[in-house]
Amino acid sequence: MSDAVTLTVSAPRAVLSVSPLNWLTEGDPVTLICEVHSFSTGWTFSWFTLTVSPDHYDLLSDSSRGAGGNYTVSSAALKHTGVYACRAEREKPVYKTQHSNTQLLWVSGVSPPVSLIVSPSRTQDFTSASLSLSCDDQSNSTGWRVRRYTDDGRLEDCSSLRRGSQTGSTCTIRSTITSDTGVYWCESESGEKHHPVNITVHSGVILESPVHPVTEGDHLILRCLYQHTTPANLSADFYKDGSLIQNQTTETTISTVSKSHEGFYYYKHPTRGESPKSWISVRGVSDEHSLFHSESQISVLSILSSVLAACAYLLVTVMLIFKCCRKRGKT
Repeated sequence: MSDAVTLTVSAPRAVLSVSPLNWLTEGDPVTLICEVHSFSTGWTFSWFTLTVSPDHYDLLSDSSRGAGGNYTVSSAALKHTGVYACRAEREKPVYKTQHSNTQLLWVSGVSPPVSLIVSPSRTQDFTSASLSLSCDDQSNSTGWRVRRYTDDGRLEDCSSLRRGSQTGSTCTIRSTITSDTGVYWCESESGEKHHPVNITVHSGVILESPVHPVTEGDHLILRCLYQHTTPANLSADFYKDGSLIQNQTTETTISTVSKSHEGFYYYKHPTRGESPKSWISVRGVSDEHSLFHSESQISVLSILSSVLAACAYLLVTVMLIFKCCRKRGKT
């Protein structure tokens, strides 16, 4: 008998990644990359969107253009928002992988028609708490629902959750658990997706931070909260991007926010533990000005169009009256 040899057989697996970022603004380029690690070449790839969990995939109509492993969008549009997956197959030897891991791709517009209102108004919440999310539509149209994509790759409606209920455009989750952590957004009946919010559910220490981006020049307060004390405020060390900023404090105040304050924030307590990290996004004043300017331009163009249409109508009317008068004169 010879020495024993261990033979390990592993199945090829498709792995999906995104470059450069999952979160985009209209017009940004993005590439989905599908790879089969540690296996020979000769793979072709198919591309899918996840519509409802679990395992409900729709093949993209132009899936074949990503057969080389890279599916590139040179100018992202709102319609590209979604949850993506890929699959690889080869002819010799014949093999087809399972669907890959999923990746959320989000494309934001300049002025979304609906916003997601979160109560309590913060991006982190305690376990065993009640969480309410509501779609606030400026045009008062109906048909909006709350959907989410969890950290473990589940795409769900609020109404399908065992501890959740949807009433109109409001979703209520009773007694939150850590697996409720994920990205929440508003979606219309036609499939429009707007206003994503990252929500983290955690037990123990959390950071009270704003749901929406902060504008330059605003006043910002970040608090450290602890679940098992009354009042909930807790004195701890405050960090930004891994660097200690302030120690032994219940809250940190930034009197005038600037772009330099953008980053990941969290608290750390020596005995109670560490809060999850929250990304504080800072929106420049120029962004709001440009939005106002674009809306003003639209208003001016609308007025000019109306005036020109009215002038053309009056001109045609005057010409017709003049022709009628000349005919009467000849008669």
